[in-house]
Amino acid sequence: MSLIPSIFGGKRSTIFFKANLSKLKKEEVKVEVEQGWVLSISGERSQEQEEKNDKWHRVERRSRKFLCKFKLPEKAKMGEVKASMENGMLIITMSIEEVKKHEVEAIEISN
Repeated sequence: MSLIPSIFGGKRSTIFFKANLSKLKKEEVKVEVEQGWVLSISGERSQEQEEKNDKWHRVERRSRKFLCKFKLPEKAKMGEVKASMENGMLIITMSIEEVKKHEVEAIEISN
């Protein structure tokens, strides 16, 4: 799981991330916002396979981890981050502040 198929997009007031995590359960995925406007998506999947008969017993364990970080725009509202996961698709949305146009003020030039 080194590369996660993902989509990033947005509109004027929101941005979103979509990531295909079809082999993971919601409980195996963690979404965090770190200092400095960094979105962190991580996950871990553990599997255990057991076989046994009268003469032997075999247990095979596998564990996979991933971590992806994305730099968010400074205008992102960190308190309004929402995440949902349905049918293996992780969707993260957040609001962004609208950029206000700066007013221009003319300065009179004196002698």
